[in-house]
Amino acid sequence: MLLFAASRAQLVAEVIRPALAEGAVVVCDRYVDASLAYQGVGRGLGIPIVRSVNEVATGGLLPDLTVLLDIDPEVGLARARGEAGRAGVERWGGGDRLERETLAFHRRVREGFLTLAGNEPRRIRVVDARGSVQEVHRAIWDLVAGFLRGEQGGPRAEIVP
Repeated sequence: MLLFAASRAQLVAEVIRPALAEGAVVVCDRYVDASLAYQGVGRGLGIPIVRSVNEVATGGLLPDLTVLLDIDPEVGLARARGEAGRAGVERWGGGDRLERETLAFHRRVREGFLTLAGNEPRRIRVVDARGSVQEVHRAIWDLVAGFLRGEQGGPRAEIVP
C-alpha cells in the first residue's frame, strides 16, 4: 500500500497537478479508488487506512469523474486470460499477480468498487463491461463526452472525436 501511495504521490506532484494548473484534462488509469478496492477491501487492509494514506500522498486530490468498468469477475478473468491477455500470460507465466489471485479476492474487489460507486454516484459512474469492445468504448465515450460538455457537473469543454 505504501509503495503504491509513494508512486501516486510522485505522479500527482510531477504530472497531474502541473497539467491541471495548465488547464489540461487528465486521464489516469487506476487511482485512489483502485487502491481502496484492491487493498482496502480485496486485501482486507480496510478502507479508512488506505484512504488516509492516499489523502496524504495526493494532498486530497480526487478525480472529478471515475469510470468503473463493471463485469462479473469470472468473465473478466476469462477475458484477461484469453486471447487479449495471452501475451501477458506467456510473458509472466500465468498472468500478472492480480490475475493469479483467487476468484473470492476478485469478488471482494468488485464489491468494494460497487460500494464506492454507490457511495459517490455523481463521481464514480458504472459502465457495464459485458458488451463488445466497441459497445463498451461507445458507452465510455458517451459518458466522458457528456461530462466534459458540462453534463452531470463536469467542466465545459470542446469535444473532438
